[in-house]
Amino acid sequence: MTDTAAPPPRGITAWGRRAFALAAATVILDQVTKYWIVSILALPVGATVEVFWPLQWTRIWNEGVSFGLFQAQHDLMRWAMVAFSVLVGVTLAVWARNQTRWLPAVGLGLIVGGALGNAIDRALFGAVIDFIDVSRIGFFPWIFNVADSGITVGVVLILLDSFRRERPA
Repeated sequence: MTDTAAPPPRGITAWGRRAFALAAATVILDQVTKYWIVSILALPVGATVEVFWPLQWTRIWNEGVSFGLFQAQHDLMRWAMVAFSVLVGVTLAVWARNQTRWLPAVGLGLIVGGALGNAIDRALFGAVIDFIDVSRIGFFPWIFNVADSGITVGVVLILLDSFRRERPA
């Protein structure tokens, strides 16, 4: 029996480059929006500004992982979470470089960008700046940021891709 699968691509694929570009764009958008909330809007911690129903900006410091889970109030945990986020980002970037389909490439790019965006905050400030608040819809009580959104959407895209049927080349 012969192996009919194509050999893995050498170097970085076109979708891999797009994943890296999307990761960079996610980090930039995440950091720019956080800068805007903190320095331009100068929203104090705990303050809320109505945007339109149900969206409001509510600035908080998140010392935990996504959506405030696993609070890390000690410096050792802070740096462990930075290291973990960077490790996840690098590992998924290695996976992204050989992607030949758009769904996993986009998903991986969003997750890598989100992980690195939150790692930057944690390294600089010891916590992540969260500000997107849609808790008024009643079933989503968390306050989050662009990086968290990238991670969540990226995971959903990778899960959707896992249900895709393989098609012959």
